[in-house]
Amino acid sequence: MKVLVATDKPFDQKATNGIRGILDAAGYELVLLEKYTEKQQLLDAVADVVAIIIRSDIVDAEVIAAAKNLKIVVRAGAGYDNIDLKAATAANVCVMNTPGQNSNAVAELVFGLLIYGARNFYDGSSGIELKGKKLGIQAYGNVGRNVARIAKGLGMELYAYDTLCSDELIAADDVVPLHTISELYEKAEILSINIPATPETRRSINRDLLNLLPKGAIIVNTARKEVVNEEEMMQFMQERTDIKYLTDIKPDNHEEMCKKFPGRYFSTPKKMGAQTAEANINAGIAAANQIVRYLKTGEERFRVN
Repeated sequence: MKVLVATDKPFDQKATNGIRGILDAAGYELVLLEKYTEKQQLLDAVADVVAIIIRSDIVDAEVIAAAKNLKIVVRAGAGYDNIDLKAATAANVCVMNTPGQNSNAVAELVFGLLIYGARNFYDGSSGIELKGKKLGIQAYGNVGRNVARIAKGLGMELYAYDTLCSDELIAADDVVPLHTISELYEKAEILSINIPATPETRRSINRDLLNLLPKGAIIVNTARKEVVNEEEMMQFMQERTDIKYLTDIKPDNHEEMCKKFPGRYFSTPKKMGAQTAEANINAGIAAANQIVRYLKTGEERFRVN
């Protein structure tokens, strides 16, 4: 049986070697499709595979329909909004992610962006220190917990809001649990956005919510582009000239944001949160192991559909 690794952005070679070793030991054949340029190449590659590992690649209804033998798709990473869950479920295809494997890499990028912004993009002017600043963590999952861990070393005051996480779990990390999103935004001198893109969160970060932020706040988004109402973010940035917005997900209005808000806005050229050798290897190996366990034993611990 064939397992396809379809990656427009290829895995680190150590990850690919590790995936191959796991699949070989289980008796499966690895098929690689890397740096492909047309969707038809993906459609051709999935025709006879039982499993697919992807990163940011799109597995939509057309891809699922073309994969007649497909049993499982694993997204090597936490987010899975690039997979059509409805189409997968209808075709009896299991979809999994690999939560936690990229979380430290993303959390470290939060502080890479944050220090860059706090020091005014190293333009020679006087910036601010992070010690003693109130950090609001929006979603206290794997990334949020790693953000808290790093922030404690910097001496920041930590607050978190997560409807799925208990007060006890948050407080155990010496983080103050908050009970409304408004409380979080009112507190946060620094805001770390870590929420997934769901029907409830899409475009939820809007002008009214953003206006609760205190003067001089810095927003860091390493989550998803879709959670921000980009038109209202633009309005907000025009009205609140004290605010900085740093993002790992280039918005559709990136060029306009660059032009209007120099020194207050920055976006990475492409999503960089999971772009470390370690995260790459961890997620790839986890994806391969999850496929083998599912095909051999039916284990579906990380199923998302």
